[in-house]
This record gives sequence, structure tokens and C-alpha cells, in this order.
Amino acid sequence: QLQLVESGGGLVQAGGSLRLSCAASGRIFSIYAVGWFRQAPGKDREFVSAINWSGDSTDYADSVKERFTISRDNAKNTVYLQMNSLKPEDTAVYYCAALDRYYYPLPGSWGQGTQVTVSS
Repeated sequence: QLQLVESGGGLVQAGGSLRLSCAASGRIFSIYAVGWFRQAPGKDREFVSAINWSGDSTDYADSVKERFTISRDNAKNTVYLQMNSLKPEDTAVYYCAALDRYYYPLPGSWGQGTQVTVSS
């Protein structure tokens, strides 16, 4: 079973940056696409970004384009989310998950989440 652990969250002022990490263990990580999602208080979980297994194809929600960059290092079994120009509306718990061929999150692959708080 693939297990993912997020880290790198924290408190940052608006305009600041954070880099989140999603570290994998268990099954072969490099064969999976990986997605980042976030959930703000009182809101549904939403898609943020995704990267394919090789790292040469990425996708972003409109709200984070030009500000966030997803990348991966399969040798380290890790996917990163570089977040720049952070806004208060980026405040949420951020989760990573492995994705199936249709880019739906694989059940049981969710990490525990990492809190990102952006102050104005």
C-alpha cells in the first residue's frame, strides 16, 4: 500500500512562500501521478495541482497558476509544491494523494495533511 506524508506547512505573511513536500513509502511511487488538494474551513476539498509519473506533465487550478509549481524527484520518492505570492485565501490544509489513470485520487493514498496559514 502506498503511504504519503505531507510536510512543510506553516504560518506565512501574504506575499511569502512555502514549499510543501509529499513523501511516499510502500509501493512503487514513480508509477503514479500525484495530486495536491486543499481544504479550507467550511469548504469542500479542492484540486490544486497534479503531476504525471515522469514529471513532464503538470496541471494547476486557475486560482494558483503562475504562483504555484509542482515537481517531483522519483529518486527521493517525493513530490513538491512550491507556493509563491501566497494569499490569505490560500489558507487551508493541504493534502497529497496518488492518482489513478483518470487522475482521481486513489482510495487510501491520502496523507494526513499539512496546515498552511497565510496572514494578511
